[in-house]
Amino acid sequence: MIRYFLNKLLYAVITLFGVITVIFLLLNKLPGDAAQMILGQAESEDQIAAVRAKYGLDKSLFAQYGYFLNDLSFISGHSKKPDDFTYLKKGKYSATILFDVGNNTLVLKWPYLRESYQKTDKKVTEIIAETLPNTFILAVAAVIIAIIIGILLGIVSALYKDQWLDKTIQVFSTLGMSVPSFFSAILFAWLFGFVLRKYTNLNMTGSLYEVDDFGEGTFIQWKNLILPAVVLGIRPLAVVIQLMRNSLLEVLQQEYIRTARAKGLSGFQVIWRHALKNALNPVVTAISGWFASMLAGAVFVEYIFGWNGLGKQLVEALNFKDLPVVTGSVLVIATMFVLINIFVDLIYGWLDPKVIRQ
Repeated sequence: MIRYFLNKLLYAVITLFGVITVIFLLLNKLPGDAAQMILGQAESEDQIAAVRAKYGLDKSLFAQYGYFLNDLSFISGHSKKPDDFTYLKKGKYSATILFDVGNNTLVLKWPYLRESYQKTDKKVTEIIAETLPNTFILAVAAVIIAIIIGILLGIVSALYKDQWLDKTIQVFSTLGMSVPSFFSAILFAWLFGFVLRKYTNLNMTGSLYEVDDFGEGTFIQWKNLILPAVVLGIRPLAVVIQLMRNSLLEVLQQEYIRTARAKGLSGFQVIWRHALKNALNPVVTAISGWFASMLAGAVFVEYIFGWNGLGKQLVEALNFKDLPVVTGSVLVIATMFVLINIFVDLIYGWLDPKVIRQ
């Protein structure tokens, strides 16, 4: 089991290294000068040069990549020269000095995601800490909607196989998997937040926390969670319906189900006591993977609904070429995706030891 875990951990590190490299190279090829975007239109050449020097943008791409990896590494080296931008400045991050190597210091620290270009002297970790909980709440709400409605509709679809109700559910399920999230978000925001707002009392846009009319504080607006959670949950909902239907149909053909029916159990008792538990296995597997995917899929949904989460922050950072925020957000999403997959793989290994021996 330990060897199996170490192999998965090695693959995770390689995957994250690939993500780091691709994201860094892609973002540095984006059009526009980050220094000019930081200063705005009323900049001078000296100001641009100072900003580029401050953030290391005046160095070669290879050197920037090296410094970038150095900041992300748990063990990193830092020059003792005070004019070097990689110098371990006070307040940047806490670190434990291991030992000196010539004019450099080797330290042990947490990965440093740097500071935002647009939000002066604000660390990327602080921005992520403010927005990630909102994205997590949105993803959890979407998963709950997908599980509850998906399982119920999947059971109904299986019980009424090949009838008009089953075919109707299958049509909507296929439509839900094929329609892009950004289109669904626009459609739901317009229909339920504008056209039918008189009846739904829902807003087209809005986040979990809103400022009161007098500006004296914030309050939680739970109704703003409904539309983005429904839209984000449509695709996993469609998958759950299909998986639940097919799995339940397969389970209902088993011998022990026939035995249960022969004993005089009602259809509800057969489903609830015997068939449902075994039919849920593929559904649980799919949901564990979809939860990680929804953290990334929330980008467009959050932006369209104005949900103040990590996805919306990522889009805004791209518009202003705020590279530290973009890279930090992508790395956090990728890390969570990898960790969830490792956790699921470990559960597989625990449930089925044959997986470990393969």
